[in-house]
This record gives sequence, structure tokens and C-alpha cells, in this order.
Amino acid sequence: MARLERVVRMSVEQPLWRALTAYRVLTLIYAVLLAGFRDKTYDRPWVAIAFLAVMSIWTLATLPRVAGAASCTKRFLGIDLAIALTGILLTPLADFSAQHVDGPTLPSIWTAGSVLAFALKGGWRWAAFASTLVAAANIVERGEPSRDTFHNVLLVWVASIAIGYVVEVARASERTLARALEIEAATRERERLARDIHDSVLQVLAMVQRRGSALGGEAAELGRMAGEQEVALRTLVSSGLVPTTRVSEDTAEGAVVRTVDVDIDEGSGPSECDLRTLLARHAGSRVSFAEPGAPVLLAPGAARELAAAVSAALDNVRVHAGEGAQAWILVEDEPDEVIVTVRDDGPGIPEGRLDQAEGEGRLGVALSIRGRLRELGGTAELISVPGQGTEVELKVPKVSRGKAGSAR
Repeated sequence: MARLERVVRMSVEQPLWRALTAYRVLTLIYAVLLAGFRDKTYDRPWVAIAFLAVMSIWTLATLPRVAGAASCTKRFLGIDLAIALTGILLTPLADFSAQHVDGPTLPSIWTAGSVLAFALKGGWRWAAFASTLVAAANIVERGEPSRDTFHNVLLVWVASIAIGYVVEVARASERTLARALEIEAATRERERLARDIHDSVLQVLAMVQRRGSALGGEAAELGRMAGEQEVALRTLVSSGLVPTTRVSEDTAEGAVVRTVDVDIDEGSGPSECDLRTLLARHAGSRVSFAEPGAPVLLAPGAARELAAAVSAALDNVRVHAGEGAQAWILVEDEPDEVIVTVRDDGPGIPEGRLDQAEGEGRLGVALSIRGRLRELGGTAELISVPGQGTEVELKVPKVSRGKAGSAR
């Protein structure tokens, strides 16, 4: 058996970085075309040409920098904003009438890209810092700022802060989702370990306790110690202290969750398994086995888990119904699902006993039966009437909705 590690990378802000990359290119083209149409109106066209050349080279050369938060460093943001501010302040040198007539600055709306980069990188506080500097530069450039100037400055300031706040909320959501996935994976792994422990170690300890008490003498002392260890191990399993190896990271590229999902068989194996061959070994003088005449095919992992759940149900019959109890296994092969029913003629289960057993750490029904079926996307229904025996109905879809059936 080998472990299958699944790496999930989530980043709700990554599309925003891709949009910013496209925005910078499009606004660069717009600024160049706008300057080309106004070329004859510039008093010093060489100032505009020189600045736009620098801005074009910088924009195209630094496109990889705005591909994500990791590459968009503080130093890059500082230089990028400095270029935008320089372009705004150079506008009156290229066009003497810029301080008296409302018109676009040399970088035009390209400046907003610098502010948005601050918002995506550091949230609304960084956005407020960058947009405030841009606002100050625009007011200085205008000399006598008009109503339109204040309107445009306020629009950039509010929009950038809003986007920065949205990014912070998105990052918090990423962390919450990553933590939820981590907890879900850890819980699933803990339940798997608890099932394995219940089906092996706990069963052996319980048997040693019963046999030791029956034999007496030194065996009784050994049985007593086995009983104490059984209680301690059940407490450990039910309290969730089984260690897990889950890692949750919050990087600049988004939240990363690494989970170990399931065990898988190494090498190639059969795509389907006949469930009858796994259940037939339970047949005996006290267990009757009824099966269809044709093979009951399931995915190997689903067949093994279903057979283990049946084995756990029979273990409960032997332990709680007595050695003399009779049990029946019925397998039904439906078009969309497989149904296995385990019934016994024991005394039944008193009302509330299952909840009490789960509280005591006895998780045979909760984990070994219901937990396995839940992993397969199936259901386990237990019907018991005191004095009339117990019936456990296990249903598994042929196309498993759980991980165990699809990955094994």
C-alpha cells in the first residue's frame, strides 16, 4: 500500500493579478495613442516622447512582476509608483496649458495600474498610501485644481481602497477554506486510523480481557491489564489525539493545502472485484450467506471497505449477541447500488445504547460501519428491537461518490 498526497492550491486573487497585467498593457497603448493624437499641441513634445518611451520599456519589461504577489515586491511597487508620479509632474513641462485646462496627464489612466498593484499586494492601507500620493501629485500638477480634478482623484482613492479591502477579505476566506480542508482531511484520516485500530488492536485486547477473566489466575491479571489498555486506547481514539501530518500554508500565491487522502495499491490491479468472494469466508455453521447467482462487481477499494463493515457487524453479533447467536448475510445486486444486510437473532440493542457506547469510545458502529459507508458515499442503517435481534443494512453506490471507492 502507498500513500497518495493531494496538493490543493487556491488563490482567489490570482485572476486579479492577470487582469492587472492586461490592464497595464492596454492603458500603455491608450496613453501612447493619446499622446500621438496630441503631439502637435505639446509645447515640448520631446518631454512626452522621452517619458512615454521610458514608461513603455518599463511596462513591457516588468510584465512578469505583476503576475502574482510574490514577484510584485515592495521595491518594484516603489519604482512603478515613482514613474507614475514623475509622469504626472512632467505633464506641465510638456504642455504649458495643462495647469489651466483639464486634460489627461502623460501617463493618463496607466497611473491607476500602479495604485491597484499596491491594493492587490498589501490591501486597503497600501492602496490608501499610493492613491494619496497620486492625488497630491495631480493637485500639484494642476496648480489650480478644478472640480473634475477632485472628482477623478476621489474616484481613484475610493476605488483602490475598496479593491484593497476586497483582496483582504479574499485572503481571509482563503485561509478559512484552507483550514476547513485541513480539518476535514485530518478528521477523515483520524477516522480511518480509528477503524483500523478498532478492527485489530481493540478487538484483540477485548478478547484477551474476556478469555483472561474466564481462565482466572495469572490470566485474569493479564486480562485486567488488557482491559485497562483497551479503555485507554479507546479514549485516545475517540478524543481525536491521533497525530496527523497536515500542512496548511498561506503564501503569496494563495493558500496551499497538502492532504494525505487514501491508501492506494501499488502497481496495476483489477478494476473491479467480486464482493461475493470477500464475504463468502464468513459463512459457517452460525452464519448463513445468501448471494446472487452472478458476480457482484465493485471497485476493489469499495469492495474491501464494504466487506470490512460486514466483518465489523458480525464481530458485534459475536460480542453482544453471544457465541450461540445465528446471523444471516444477504447480498442484493441492484442496478445502481449493492445492498448487504446482516441480521441476527440476538437480544437486540437497548434504546440509547449506541449513543452511550460512542460516548465511551466504543466506535464499532460509528466508525467501522457507518464511517466506512460514508467514505464510499453509501449509507448504513441499523434497526434493532429488544428481544427480536438486530439488522444492519449497508448500501453502496456502484459509482462511488466517496474517495475510497474511486482512488483504490
